[in-house]
Amino acid sequence: MPLDPMPDWVPARRREIGERIRTVRRDAGLSQVELGERIGRDHKTVHRYETAISAPSLIDLLLIAHALDVPLAELVR
Repeated sequence: MPLDPMPDWVPARRREIGERIRTVRRDAGLSQVELGERIGRDHKTVHRYETAISAPSLIDLLLIAHALDVPLAELVR
């Protein structure tokens, strides 16, 4: 059952995860378009993940970690 309202820490964690995705992507020298192509998503979706507008699914997190050659834990620690 979803929590309503969402606890305050959830949006903060989503922002942290988005920031990590952006940092690792940039460190890998990839644009949002390039990462999107690698994971089969539109660059706008990558942007929404990085800015915490939307939350990536577990599958998308796994795809992102694989595309960036980092352990999943590095993105969600």
